[in-house]
Amino acid sequence: MPKLVYILNGPNLNLLGKRQPDIYGSETLDDVEGDCAALAAELGVETRFLQSNTEGQIIDWIHQAREDGAGIVINPAAYTHTSVAILDALNAFDGPVIEVHISNVHKREGFRHHSYVSLRADGVIAGCGTEGYRLALRRIVSLLD
Repeated sequence: MPKLVYILNGPNLNLLGKRQPDIYGSETLDDVEGDCAALAAELGVETRFLQSNTEGQIIDWIHQAREDGAGIVINPAAYTHTSVAILDALNAFDGPVIEVHISNVHKREGFRHHSYVSLRADGVIAGCGTEGYRLALRRIVSLLD
């Protein structure tokens, strides 16, 4: 059975392609999911691609990944800068974690420069657009091999 990689997306990413395309681009989250599924098939893993605007739901998915996931790619969006609860959940997960941001958060507002998730992440990819998800998936697989 192929290893399962969770790809978790935080608030407002359901609006990808519609919200601030000058920052986030024109691809939709469905486009990103399709790209990740195709790459996962090439790499011999399965993905579970999920998005929620609710912090508790994201935490529940991280808890589920403890049971059946080998790795987590996470774009926590605004929860990056605020959620100790997501950090705590990730700290209870044993597999590799890669944090992804579509924009370069370090070129943006000062409050975006701090990430709680980075305290747990095995790698951070920022500013590579939606390609960052594919880079993260490749990195997760290399850490699992």
